[in-house]
Amino acid sequence: MLVLPQMDVQLGDFALDFIRAYRIMLSARVLEDKLASLYRAGLIKGGVFLGKGQEAFSVSLGIHLKKGDIYAPLIRDQAGRMAFGDTILDTLRTYLGSQLGPMKGRDGNIHRGLPREGYYAMISHLGAMIPVVVGGLMARRFRGETSVVGGTCIGDGGTSTGAFHEGLNAAAVEKVPLVLLVANNQYAYSTPTGRQFACNNLVDKAVGYGVRGYEVDGTDLEECLRVVGQAVHAARRGEGPQLVVASLLRLVGHGEHDDASYVDITHYEQPYSRDCLLRAEQTIVARSWASQEDLKDWRGAISEEVDVAVAKVLREPTPNPAEEDWNALSQPDFSR
Repeated sequence: MLVLPQMDVQLGDFALDFIRAYRIMLSARVLEDKLASLYRAGLIKGGVFLGKGQEAFSVSLGIHLKKGDIYAPLIRDQAGRMAFGDTILDTLRTYLGSQLGPMKGRDGNIHRGLPREGYYAMISHLGAMIPVVVGGLMARRFRGETSVVGGTCIGDGGTSTGAFHEGLNAAAVEKVPLVLLVANNQYAYSTPTGRQFACNNLVDKAVGYGVRGYEVDGTDLEECLRVVGQAVHAARRGEGPQLVVASLLRLVGHGEHDDASYVDITHYEQPYSRDCLLRAEQTIVARSWASQEDLKDWRGAISEEVDVAVAKVLREPTPNPAEEDWNALSQPDFSR
């Protein structure tokens, strides 16, 4: 049981899970706000793509996966990454090109991962990670590992790609334990959903592939935790691929280079435009799991951790091409 600071309240398992998920969401939001500032200051090379508005959906997958599972996040999955074990320090090291980061400063900031630990580095957000995860799950099956779940995510636009079709079709035929999250954030970059698919809802595609489909309110952390958790458990029980579609709105531009001026203002009047982080905070306070002062303290502590990490990473070495002896495909054997 967790006793919150300055509160004489003990919480049950669900409340603990909810608060843990919320704190991860909050960490992702605070960290990404800092990344945006660093980008505008010219300290980050490459793009910065934020997950503001998608944290509840993202964290719900990462938090239900276990050590030994496969996780292939996309560009807006900072919350899911942190739930799966990524850290503020390693995230900053990758974005700022530190040699001490998981990618050793050798790769773009959105391609980070630790494949040997089941944390796959993203190849592309356009469906490519679905067949990659399916292949990883097949490899685990061949090794006799039967309790592994593979989770990955995609945006609504990615469901129009060939890789989505081929990957999900193969997953269904082989009945691999894939959990595929589709964030319907109303736009594929600047293309509205009405110009990219004709079905009433993307969950309708599940029937065509012979997989189980779920719909979820992507702004509601409680619903996301429940539904995504149900999908993960079903996959782990051997019930084959699971497709979960969330309705939400990308609350920022496609990237920090994009002002989202193409977004129809009427979207901001819809329920799916609500901020999932704010809704989670309202739930916590309404149920007396924490006070507004507690929430303020948590945010302050996370902000301080991020600031300390930034100062540390900015002092760390970046790769020196003149001294680099790393090879992409193999390491030379100088003993011969």
